[in-house]
Amino acid sequence: MKTISIIVPCFNEEETINIYYDAMTKLKEKINKFNFEYWFVDDGSKDRTYSILKELQKEHSDEVHFISFSRNFGKESALYAGLNEVTGDYTAVMDVDLQDPPEMLEEMFDLLEEGEYDCVGTARMDREGENKIISFFSEGFYKVINKMSQTKIIPGARDYRLMTRQMVEAIKSMTEYNRFSKGIFSWVGFKTKYLPYKNRERSAGTTSWNFWKLFKYAITGIVDFSEGPLMFATWMGTIFSITSIIAIIAIIIRKFIYPLSSVNGWASIVSIVLLIGGIQLLSIGILGEYIGKIFLEVKKRPIYIVKDKK
Repeated sequence: MKTISIIVPCFNEEETINIYYDAMTKLKEKINKFNFEYWFVDDGSKDRTYSILKELQKEHSDEVHFISFSRNFGKESALYAGLNEVTGDYTAVMDVDLQDPPEMLEEMFDLLEEGEYDCVGTARMDREGENKIISFFSEGFYKVINKMSQTKIIPGARDYRLMTRQMVEAIKSMTEYNRFSKGIFSWVGFKTKYLPYKNRERSAGTTSWNFWKLFKYAITGIVDFSEGPLMFATWMGTIFSITSIIAIIAIIIRKFIYPLSSVNGWASIVSIVLLIGGIQLLSIGILGEYIGKIFLEVKKRPIYIVKDKK
């Protein structure tokens, strides 16, 4: 019987861990097609997540393992840590709050067993129950990044997926510090099939994601997988340079034709100066974002630091 290694990032999830494990145990007993190897990753939680994982590992040491970080490094680091530990035939990435339907694993497993696909991912059909503002910006993000980047990301795609060992090894080879898994999953290639499903509510607790965290995550995705913002700054600079040259020529010609005309339009001049100044600051900000990413990469700091592992 084949083994599925499951990576489960956890950050302040004391209420959901046991609920998740019980649901997965019932699924395995019902299907009886594969075994599970769990890798729970405690991402520097402030609640009882770490102690609950230790207790769960003691009770089920044959299949449950955990990694505990020295501090909060983020979900992307947690995913990478799990990928470095898995040993199963296939590897799954799941959220502990059961918003990723466990019962889909059977269909995902069967599709990989056919040998046609290297990965079976999931994509939400709707965002029912989600904050309307977050939903609006999430949909906009997928449109923007797919226009700006050659790495295509399926709208509504989740991290929840089942992958072959070959694909896992390819992802592990990407050791970059600034990580955006949805882009990485797509960038490495391999044949992927996406299964749609309806959005689900959390089994318990509250999400640690908010608008600002999602916004920063979206910026990371755009900067990591697109040179579009740099091209935008270049084109804006080019357009305003050409416009200013044309304006200068027009002013000189006007001076020769109407030498005694008075100088008007102070308000418009100030507006134009402010506009150009704003464009310059925006361009500098875009450059700064890319330079900041380079700065973090060249430091070669570890993606995560492990405090405890079993």
